[in-house]
Amino acid sequence: MTDLYPVRRALISVSDKTGLIDLAKALSARGVELLSTGGSAKAMREAGLEVKDVADVTGFPEMMDGRVKTLHPKVHGGLLALRDNADHVAAMDEHGIGGIDLLVVNLYPFEETVAKGADYDTCIENIDIGGPAMIRAAAKNHGFVTTVVDVEDYDALLTELDANDGQTSRAFRQKLAQIAYARTGAYDAAVSTWMADAIGEEAPRRRVFAGTFAQSLRYGENSHQKAAFYTDGSNRPGVAAAKQLQGKELSYNNINDTDAAFELVSEFLPKDGPACAIIKHANPCGVAKGATLEEAYSNAFDCDRTSAFGGIVALNQPLDAATATKITEIFTEVVIAPGADEAAQEIFAKKKNLRLLLTPELADTAAPGLTYRQVSGGMLVQDRDNGFIGMDDLKVVTKIAPTEEQMKDLLFAWKVAKHVKSNAIVYVKDGATVGVGAGQMSRVDSALIAAKKAERMAEALGLPEPLTKGSAVASDAFFPFADGLLEAAAAGASCVIQPGGSMRDDEVIAAADEAGLAMVLTGMRHFRH
Repeated sequence: MTDLYPVRRALISVSDKTGLIDLAKALSARGVELLSTGGSAKAMREAGLEVKDVADVTGFPEMMDGRVKTLHPKVHGGLLALRDNADHVAAMDEHGIGGIDLLVVNLYPFEETVAKGADYDTCIENIDIGGPAMIRAAAKNHGFVTTVVDVEDYDALLTELDANDGQTSRAFRQKLAQIAYARTGAYDAAVSTWMADAIGEEAPRRRVFAGTFAQSLRYGENSHQKAAFYTDGSNRPGVAAAKQLQGKELSYNNINDTDAAFELVSEFLPKDGPACAIIKHANPCGVAKGATLEEAYSNAFDCDRTSAFGGIVALNQPLDAATATKITEIFTEVVIAPGADEAAQEIFAKKKNLRLLLTPELADTAAPGLTYRQVSGGMLVQDRDNGFIGMDDLKVVTKIAPTEEQMKDLLFAWKVAKHVKSNAIVYVKDGATVGVGAGQMSRVDSALIAAKKAERMAEALGLPEPLTKGSAVASDAFFPFADGLLEAAAAGASCVIQPGGSMRDDEVIAAADEAGLAMVLTGMRHFRH
């Protein structure tokens, strides 16, 4: 099998016509015969190019509303025939099948149709059949056939042809074949995922995952691990869809932490006032609201100034100059916000290593979706944790009921606890976290760590006592015993929010009453492993 193979005949059938005319003109100028279908053929003819209809090659017209046009031996034979196999060549001669050396196809816009919220029948009509069939055939026969499925590969194709006197190399065809199979695989994944949702199949027998390369990364979590970043096509606001205005390339850990920060701050709607979340190692080290964005940042920073160093800052409103100035007082890895004014951008421009990411809006934390986690030999799939608890969902179980202000802090603490690694304990006072205990095997230890951090910050800020005094405390899951609750009481908490559901709920409630605490139950937990 020869390494180089000439491109003399091309079949072009594209839904996305970006760059089509320039490509077709360039191929024609290189002496390549053009075959095409429908709208692609029409567009090329209108540009003055000579194009042969596939229907003229097959002897059959396009039929059934275009569903049948390329599914024919004279097309697939031209793509699949092995040019160095005498039997294949004889079959081509006997049946009048001409070889197709280049296939340029992009598929019906199924993913875009689904994203627009089209109805079931419209989505079905946008499932491409002939396109994937031709792509798979051409890619299989990459020993002779070049397969192009992405507009961004047009220039590479022309460069390859120029470098090899109108031929393509085997290595080039192999690379494009891999891209082609990835594209049809992702396309089928999109169709099967949509259909499972459309018919209410919560746990389909087979589930397919696909991603589109976004960027290479210097390394993964550690320098000896290779890594890359892929997008899933959902266009969910956040790190994947954000525009980076400045700063170094994002690292694996930056992306992971920025995602955690933005998802957390999205819990706080802009209409309810400015909010800020500061994240370190995917856990919040400070979350707060404020009268201004600067105040929200300052309050979040004062929860744990030590951990905030080198952290990720997420804002729920556009970054302004005052907040930008405050943020630049310490080393910060990434700032992500739904916009930034020119003054803020100018301030950040002086910090060349500081990454600034802008999104058009916050993420919808109530939106449905799936999350995935790989385990050895498999994949865990679950609904995104979009559970919401409002004031009317809370059940007061103690003799003392929380005040209106305490209720606000309890709900604030509950939103934050949802984004803290379990076991999670979060102390909040006046709309700001004052102590966060994360990722401990014991809920008691989480309560102790959070309280200890608050004590240290009180010393650093010159406060007479820790801000846990009179605070609201949230636990992401129930207290199995009263000990964790009592540690929170010892730290000065005045009210508690927790799911309830323990076999010892009565014992825990009695302990809360004895300690003079108000406590509410949510009936919902927020484990985050």
